[in-house]
Amino acid sequence: MTASSISAAPALPTGSHTAAAPSAAPDGEAGAARPVLSQRLRTETAAQHERMHTLMAEGKPFADRDAYARFVAAQYVFQRDVEHLFAAPDLRAAVPDIDMRGRQSASQADLADLGAAVPDTPLATHDIGMPEALGWLYVSEGSTLGAAFLFKEAQSALGLTADFGARNLAAYPEGRARAWKQFVAALDAAPPDLHDGAIAGANAAYDRFGALLRHHFDL
Repeated sequence: MTASSISAAPALPTGSHTAAAPSAAPDGEAGAARPVLSQRLRTETAAQHERMHTLMAEGKPFADRDAYARFVAAQYVFQRDVEHLFAAPDLRAAVPDIDMRGRQSASQADLADLGAAVPDTPLATHDIGMPEALGWLYVSEGSTLGAAFLFKEAQSALGLTADFGARNLAAYPEGRARAWKQFVAALDAAPPDLHDGAIAGANAAYDRFGALLRHHFDL
């Protein structure tokens, strides 16, 4: 979710289109390569990823702190949607380190730093379960990986830091690359019968974040 990186954002939910693991398994008698889930997500949500880039560029979230606060409000709502899924036993089994992921509290603290209200928006994930939840988490985790550029923008353009205003863009304590690698390993352990549902979930997550950007930036 960035105008030049994200993802994200979708830190926009945009997923990562630069670091997915391309390993594949043989497919039956033909021996054809079957794409792993991370590879399918990367390929089959590429258009959504680019759409988030476009919306971010139109929204100009780093024009000033007021504009940035609108972005953080969208982030907060999306992260709340995602973290609502964390209690699901099937998702917790698929992603064992899920409790260290998510940025709802960071986004809420950033809104307080910026003197901005916390949005009171209905959850979009009340009826979401596995495997769609994996797709939602893919978009969120990809945006965390891609948020390095956004974090630098928040620092240079707005004077924000990992302790004030830009917590939601900061890396996880173990680092972006390691956290992403661990998540991709969890994705690629998912059996093929879950792939289509996860991709549908990722598309729904992108749609949700896109709608939030359009709302908060009047696009």
